[in-house]
Amino acid sequence: MSLKSVPRPADADLEARPREGAGRPRARRRAPGQERAVRPTTVVPTGVERRFGEDEVIVTKTDLQGRLTYANDVFLRVSAYPEEAMLGQPHSMIRHPEMPRCVFRLLWDTLREGRELFAYVINLAGDGAHYWVLAHVTPSRGADGTVIGYHSNRRLPSASALAEIRPLYARLLQEEARHARPADAIAASTRLLEAELAERGLDYDRFLWSLAGSARTAPAARAALGSAA
Repeated sequence: MSLKSVPRPADADLEARPREGAGRPRARRRAPGQERAVRPTTVVPTGVERRFGEDEVIVTKTDLQGRLTYANDVFLRVSAYPEEAMLGQPHSMIRHPEMPRCVFRLLWDTLREGRELFAYVINLAGDGAHYWVLAHVTPSRGADGTVIGYHSNRRLPSASALAEIRPLYARLLQEEARHARPADAIAASTRLLEAELAERGLDYDRFLWSLAGSARTAPAARAALGSAA
């Protein structure tokens, strides 16, 4: 998968919400080069890491605007939010400040093309704890093939994968911090990510699955992540 962005303004993180429309979701229009700033959260990270069971799957569904329409019990327990506080709210309310913007940019560019994406993500729970996931995000389609929302399954990532991801994300965040404008920050961290992958001789997908073991493929990962509703 290429890290090059589609030729349109894109948003900094999961607060970007495509509009409903025929064919595929479309980004909200804004002036060229502009990016939406990260929405501040009132939750203060505590530094406490939370884990969940290796056999558990976190499942959420959102509408086209990214508002939660479904959250399973594992998500509610791990995120430390009651269901009534989550449904109808933007999924970005669990965004952790240590998550690089360029990864969310890649996520939304990919979803807008009607394709799935796997990504390692750090989330912020309502009580300030954080938790890592290996996320599989896909567009949800109606009977006529139109994208009607998004579906995400998440499992506990391996310790070996996080040993690679944590320092990589730290470097991406450091690069983003050097730029005042979100658009510049995303562009710079995307270039850095592309450069690091090029040094390894990998594209994004191959790098992702190299972390989980060379025998693991995207189809196998889909099966492993499950399709729990």
